[in-house]
Amino acid sequence: MYHPYFRGKQFDLLTIKETAPTLAWAGFTPIIEPVRGALSSLTRALDAVIENDGSAIIVVNPEHGEMSESGEPISKMLEETYLDSSEVSAGILLTAETSLTEALGCFNKHSQHTPVFIHSGFTNSKNLAQELGVLTKNNLHIFVDDSGVKLAAKHFKAASRVLLRDGFKRRKNKEYPFLEPFSDLHATYPDEGMDGFGDFLIVGDEYADGGGLPLVLAIHLTFIDSDQDDMMQIYHFKSKMHATQQDPAGKFAEALAVMMETLDSPDSKVYETDAVLEFRELFKKKHFPGLGYIKKLSMSHHIQTFAKYFGQGK
Repeated sequence: MYHPYFRGKQFDLLTIKETAPTLAWAGFTPIIEPVRGALSSLTRALDAVIENDGSAIIVVNPEHGEMSESGEPISKMLEETYLDSSEVSAGILLTAETSLTEALGCFNKHSQHTPVFIHSGFTNSKNLAQELGVLTKNNLHIFVDDSGVKLAAKHFKAASRVLLRDGFKRRKNKEYPFLEPFSDLHATYPDEGMDGFGDFLIVGDEYADGGGLPLVLAIHLTFIDSDQDDMMQIYHFKSKMHATQQDPAGKFAEALAVMMETLDSPDSKVYETDAVLEFRELFKKKHFPGLGYIKKLSMSHHIQTFAKYFGQGK
Protein backbone atom coordinates (compact mmCIF):
# COMPACT_ATOMS: atom_id res chain seq x y z
CA MET A 1 0.00 0.00 0.00
CA TYR A 2 2.17 2.87 1.29
CA HIS A 3 5.82 3.07 0.21
CA PRO A 4 7.73 5.92 1.88
CA TYR A 5 10.97 6.68 0.02
CA PHE A 6 14.00 7.31 2.24
CA ARG A 7 17.51 8.37 1.37
CA GLY A 8 19.61 6.38 3.79
CA LYS A 9 21.04 9.07 6.02
CA GLN A 10 21.46 8.58 9.75
CA PHE A 11 18.10 9.88 10.92
CA ASP A 12 16.22 8.39 7.96
CA LEU A 13 17.44 4.94 8.94
CA LEU A 14 16.76 5.63 12.61
CA THR A 15 13.18 6.57 11.68
CA ILE A 16 12.74 3.22 9.94
CA LYS A 17 14.26 1.34 12.86
CA GLU A 18 12.05 3.04 15.45
CA THR A 19 8.83 2.88 13.40
CA ALA A 20 9.40 -0.71 12.24
CA PRO A 21 6.50 -2.04 14.38
CA THR A 22 4.13 0.58 12.92
CA LEU A 23 5.34 0.00 9.37
CA ALA A 24 4.80 -3.75 9.71
CA TRP A 25 1.43 -3.48 11.45
CA ALA A 26 0.10 -1.10 8.80
CA GLY A 27 1.51 -3.10 5.89
CA PHE A 28 3.78 -0.26 4.76
CA THR A 29 6.98 -1.01 2.83
CA PRO A 30 9.80 1.57 3.00
CA ILE A 31 12.06 2.11 0.00
CA ILE A 32 15.64 2.89 1.01
CA GLU A 33 18.21 4.40 -1.33
CA PRO A 34 21.56 3.99 0.49
CA VAL A 35 23.64 7.16 0.27
CA ARG A 36 26.39 6.32 2.77
CA GLY A 37 29.29 3.93 2.26
CA ALA A 38 28.99 2.46 5.75
CA LEU A 39 26.09 0.01 5.84
CA SER A 40 25.90 -0.82 9.55
CA SER A 41 23.00 1.60 10.21
CA LEU A 42 21.18 0.22 7.19
CA THR A 43 21.49 -3.37 8.45
CA ARG A 44 20.20 -2.34 11.88
CA ALA A 45 17.16 -0.75 10.25
CA LEU A 46 16.57 -3.84 8.09
CA ASP A 47 16.95 -6.16 11.04
CA ALA A 48 14.30 -4.18 12.92
CA VAL A 49 11.95 -4.44 9.93
CA ILE A 50 12.47 -8.21 9.70
CA GLU A 51 12.11 -8.75 13.46
CA ASN A 52 8.69 -7.08 13.24
CA ASP A 53 7.61 -9.17 10.23
CA GLY A 54 7.75 -6.16 7.93
CA SER A 55 9.24 -5.66 4.48
CA ALA A 56 11.60 -3.23 2.79
CA ILE A 57 13.02 -2.41 -0.65
CA ILE A 58 16.72 -1.57 -0.95
CA VAL A 59 17.90 0.33 -4.02
CA VAL A 60 20.93 -1.56 -5.32
CA ASN A 61 22.00 1.10 -7.84
CA PRO A 62 21.69 4.43 -6.00
CA GLU A 63 21.55 7.67 -7.95
CA HIS A 64 22.81 9.81 -5.07
CA GLY A 65 25.47 9.69 -2.38
CA GLU A 66 28.68 7.80 -1.80
CA MET A 67 27.68 4.65 -3.70
CA SER A 68 26.21 6.28 -6.77
CA GLU A 69 29.21 5.10 -8.81
CA SER A 70 28.85 1.47 -7.72
CA GLY A 71 26.25 -0.33 -5.64
CA GLU A 72 28.35 -3.48 -5.36
CA PRO A 73 28.63 -3.25 -1.53
CA ILE A 74 24.83 -3.20 -1.35
CA SER A 75 24.54 -6.24 -3.60
CA LYS A 76 27.14 -8.04 -1.50
CA MET A 77 25.26 -7.19 1.69
CA LEU A 78 22.00 -8.57 0.27
CA GLU A 79 23.77 -11.72 -0.90
CA GLU A 80 25.59 -12.39 2.34
CA THR A 81 23.03 -11.29 4.91
CA TYR A 82 19.54 -11.24 3.43
CA LEU A 83 19.46 -13.90 0.73
CA ASP A 84 17.05 -16.00 2.80
CA SER A 85 14.98 -12.98 3.87
CA SER A 86 12.00 -12.70 1.54
CA GLU A 87 11.05 -9.51 3.37
CA VAL A 88 13.97 -7.63 1.75
CA SER A 89 13.70 -6.86 -1.96
CA ALA A 90 16.25 -5.43 -4.37
CA GLY A 91 15.09 -2.12 -5.83
CA ILE A 92 16.31 -1.37 -9.35
CA LEU A 93 16.29 2.38 -10.00
CA LEU A 94 15.53 3.23 -13.62
CA THR A 95 16.46 6.80 -14.48
CA ALA A 96 16.67 8.64 -17.79
CA GLU A 97 20.33 7.55 -17.99
CA THR A 98 19.61 3.84 -17.42
CA SER A 99 19.94 1.70 -20.54
CA LEU A 100 17.78 -1.34 -21.23
CA THR A 101 20.90 -3.53 -21.00
CA GLU A 102 21.74 -2.13 -17.57
CA ALA A 103 18.17 -2.62 -16.35
CA LEU A 104 18.04 -6.25 -17.46
CA GLY A 105 21.55 -6.94 -16.13
CA CYS A 106 20.59 -5.62 -12.71
CA PHE A 107 17.39 -7.65 -12.80
CA ASN A 108 19.23 -10.87 -13.59
CA LYS A 109 21.89 -10.19 -10.97
CA HIS A 110 19.28 -9.76 -8.23
CA SER A 111 16.73 -12.30 -9.43
CA GLN A 112 16.85 -14.07 -6.06
CA HIS A 113 15.98 -10.89 -4.16
CA THR A 114 12.44 -10.33 -5.50
CA PRO A 115 13.45 -7.43 -7.78
CA VAL A 116 11.34 -4.28 -7.74
CA PHE A 117 11.59 -1.74 -10.56
CA ILE A 118 11.51 1.95 -9.63
CA HIS A 119 10.77 4.01 -12.75
CA SER A 120 12.16 7.54 -12.41
CA GLY A 121 12.46 9.11 -15.85
CA PHE A 122 13.18 5.80 -17.61
CA THR A 123 12.30 6.04 -21.31
CA ASN A 124 12.48 2.39 -22.37
CA SER A 125 9.53 0.93 -20.50
CA LYS A 126 7.92 -0.67 -23.56
CA ASN A 127 11.04 -2.67 -24.44
CA LEU A 128 11.63 -3.60 -20.81
CA ALA A 129 8.12 -5.03 -20.58
CA GLN A 130 8.69 -6.99 -23.79
CA GLU A 131 11.99 -8.40 -22.54
CA LEU A 132 10.51 -9.42 -19.19
CA GLY A 133 7.51 -11.02 -20.86
CA VAL A 134 5.45 -13.10 -18.47
CA LEU A 135 7.89 -12.29 -15.65
CA THR A 136 6.37 -8.80 -15.56
CA LYS A 137 3.40 -9.93 -13.49
CA ASN A 138 5.71 -11.26 -10.77
CA ASN A 139 7.39 -7.93 -10.07
CA LEU A 140 6.33 -4.75 -8.37
CA HIS A 141 6.73 -1.62 -10.48
CA ILE A 142 6.96 1.76 -8.74
CA PHE A 143 6.54 4.92 -10.81
CA VAL A 144 7.86 8.30 -9.68
CA ASP A 145 5.20 10.71 -10.87
CA ASP A 146 6.20 12.83 -13.86
CA SER A 147 4.84 13.81 -17.26
CA GLY A 148 5.59 10.38 -18.74
CA VAL A 149 4.34 8.17 -15.93
CA LYS A 150 1.10 7.06 -17.60
CA LEU A 151 2.89 6.05 -20.78
CA ALA A 152 5.38 4.02 -18.74
CA ALA A 153 2.81 2.43 -16.44
CA LYS A 154 0.52 1.23 -19.22
CA HIS A 155 3.09 -1.41 -20.24
CA PHE A 156 2.89 -3.11 -16.83
CA LYS A 157 -0.84 -3.55 -16.29
CA ALA A 158 -0.32 -7.21 -15.38
CA ALA A 159 1.99 -6.25 -12.52
CA SER A 160 1.38 -4.62 -9.16
CA ARG A 161 1.89 -0.88 -9.59
CA VAL A 162 2.63 1.92 -7.15
CA LEU A 163 2.58 5.67 -7.83
CA LEU A 164 5.17 7.72 -5.96
CA ARG A 165 4.47 11.45 -5.78
CA ASP A 166 6.49 14.16 -4.06
CA GLY A 167 4.07 16.20 -1.97
CA PHE A 168 6.74 18.35 -0.32
CA LYS A 169 7.35 21.68 -2.05
CA ARG A 170 10.91 22.54 -1.07
CA ARG A 171 11.71 26.22 -0.47
CA LYS A 172 13.94 28.29 1.72
CA ASN A 173 12.62 27.96 5.26
CA LYS A 174 11.57 31.59 5.45
CA GLU A 175 9.42 31.16 2.33
CA TYR A 176 7.21 28.34 3.60
CA PRO A 177 3.57 29.30 4.20
CA PHE A 178 2.05 28.39 7.53
CA LEU A 179 -0.24 25.79 5.93
CA GLU A 180 -0.55 24.24 2.46
CA PRO A 181 -1.85 21.09 0.73
CA PHE A 182 0.51 18.11 0.71
CA SER A 183 -1.17 15.30 -1.23
CA ASP A 184 -4.42 13.47 -1.89
CA LEU A 185 -2.74 10.38 -3.34
CA HIS A 186 -3.46 8.24 -0.26
CA ALA A 187 -7.16 8.67 -1.04
CA THR A 188 -7.03 8.65 -4.85
CA TYR A 189 -4.40 6.07 -5.86
CA PRO A 190 -7.06 3.44 -6.75
CA ASP A 191 -8.61 5.99 -9.12
CA GLU A 192 -5.19 6.28 -10.78
CA GLY A 193 -5.30 2.53 -11.50
CA MET A 194 -2.60 1.85 -8.91
CA ASP A 195 -2.26 -0.75 -6.18
CA GLY A 196 -0.40 1.53 -3.81
CA PHE A 197 1.16 4.94 -3.33
CA GLY A 198 4.27 6.55 -1.94
CA ASP A 199 5.97 9.84 -1.22
CA PHE A 200 9.24 11.34 -0.02
CA LEU A 201 7.78 12.13 3.41
CA ILE A 202 8.42 15.67 4.69
CA VAL A 203 11.89 15.78 3.08
CA GLY A 204 11.07 15.83 -0.63
CA ASP A 205 12.72 14.21 -3.64
CA GLU A 206 15.46 16.82 -4.04
CA TYR A 207 18.67 15.37 -2.60
CA ALA A 208 21.02 17.43 -0.46
CA ASP A 209 24.07 15.85 1.15
CA GLY A 210 24.21 18.24 4.05
CA GLY A 211 23.76 21.81 5.11
CA GLY A 212 24.58 24.38 7.71
CA LEU A 213 22.41 25.95 10.35
CA PRO A 214 19.35 27.70 8.89
CA LEU A 215 18.52 31.38 9.23
CA VAL A 216 14.94 30.33 9.92
CA LEU A 217 14.15 27.01 11.59
CA ALA A 218 11.06 25.19 10.30
CA ILE A 219 9.25 22.13 11.68
CA HIS A 220 7.07 20.31 9.17
CA LEU A 221 3.99 18.44 10.40
CA THR A 222 1.35 16.70 8.27
CA PHE A 223 -2.28 15.88 9.01
CA ILE A 224 -5.36 14.48 7.30
CA ASP A 225 -8.03 17.15 6.87
CA SER A 226 -11.44 15.50 7.14
CA ASP A 227 -13.09 18.78 6.18
CA GLN A 228 -11.17 18.81 2.87
CA ASP A 229 -12.19 15.36 1.61
CA ASP A 230 -9.29 13.73 3.51
CA MET A 231 -6.65 15.83 1.80
CA MET A 232 -3.31 15.62 3.58
CA GLN A 233 -2.07 19.08 4.51
CA ILE A 234 1.20 20.22 6.01
CA TYR A 235 2.03 22.83 8.63
CA HIS A 236 5.34 24.69 8.51
CA PHE A 237 6.03 25.99 12.01
CA LYS A 238 8.77 28.63 11.72
CA SER A 239 10.97 30.60 14.05
CA LYS A 240 10.84 34.38 14.14
CA MET A 241 14.58 34.97 14.52
CA HIS A 242 16.32 35.10 11.15
CA ALA A 243 19.11 37.68 11.24
CA THR A 244 21.94 35.18 11.74
CA GLN A 245 22.49 31.40 11.87
CA GLN A 246 23.19 31.55 15.58
CA ASP A 247 21.01 30.19 18.38
CA PRO A 248 19.29 27.19 16.75
CA ALA A 249 17.97 26.19 20.18
CA GLY A 250 16.20 29.52 20.54
CA LYS A 251 14.78 29.24 17.05
CA PHE A 252 13.53 25.73 17.78
CA ALA A 253 11.79 27.02 20.91
CA GLU A 254 10.06 29.71 18.85
CA ALA A 255 8.89 27.29 16.17
CA LEU A 256 7.81 24.76 18.79
CA ALA A 257 5.75 27.40 20.60
CA VAL A 258 3.83 28.03 17.36
CA MET A 259 3.28 24.28 17.02
CA MET A 260 1.96 23.98 20.58
CA GLU A 261 -0.45 26.87 20.06
CA THR A 262 -1.79 25.15 16.94
CA LEU A 263 -2.02 21.69 18.50
CA ASP A 264 -3.80 23.04 21.57
CA SER A 265 -6.45 24.86 19.55
CA PRO A 266 -9.90 23.22 19.79
CA ASP A 267 -10.12 22.70 16.02
CA SER A 268 -6.72 20.98 15.60
CA LYS A 269 -6.87 17.96 13.28
CA VAL A 270 -3.29 16.82 13.94
CA TYR A 271 -3.17 13.24 15.20
CA GLU A 272 -1.43 13.02 18.58
CA THR A 273 1.23 10.54 17.55
CA ASP A 274 4.14 9.38 19.69
CA ALA A 275 6.23 11.92 17.78
CA VAL A 276 3.86 14.76 18.69
CA LEU A 277 3.98 13.67 22.32
CA GLU A 278 7.77 13.86 22.14
CA PHE A 279 7.54 17.36 20.64
CA ARG A 280 5.37 18.29 23.62
CA GLU A 281 7.95 16.86 26.00
CA LEU A 282 10.74 18.81 24.30
CA PHE A 283 8.68 21.98 24.66
CA LYS A 284 8.09 21.26 28.34
CA LYS A 285 11.79 20.59 28.99
CA LYS A 286 12.93 23.45 26.73
CA HIS A 287 15.36 21.04 25.07
CA PHE A 288 16.82 21.29 21.55
CA PRO A 289 17.67 17.77 20.29
CA GLY A 290 19.35 18.80 17.03
CA LEU A 291 18.09 19.36 13.49
CA GLY A 292 18.37 15.71 12.43
CA TYR A 293 16.34 14.55 15.39
CA ILE A 294 13.61 17.08 14.61
CA LYS A 295 13.40 15.73 11.05
CA LYS A 296 13.19 12.20 12.44
CA LEU A 297 10.22 13.14 14.62
CA SER A 298 8.41 14.76 11.68
CA MET A 299 9.00 11.70 9.49
CA SER A 300 7.82 9.37 12.25
CA HIS A 301 4.69 11.46 12.71
CA HIS A 302 4.00 11.29 8.96
CA ILE A 303 4.16 7.48 9.00
CA GLN A 304 2.05 7.20 12.15
CA THR A 305 -0.55 9.55 10.70
CA PHE A 306 -0.99 7.32 7.64
CA ALA A 307 -1.11 4.23 9.86
CA LYS A 308 -3.91 5.83 11.87
CA TYR A 309 -5.78 6.80 8.68
CA PHE A 310 -5.71 3.32 7.16
CA GLY A 311 -6.18 1.66 10.53
CA GLN A 312 -9.60 3.27 10.72
CA GLY A 313 -10.59 1.45 7.56
CA LYS A 314 -10.21 4.41 5.23
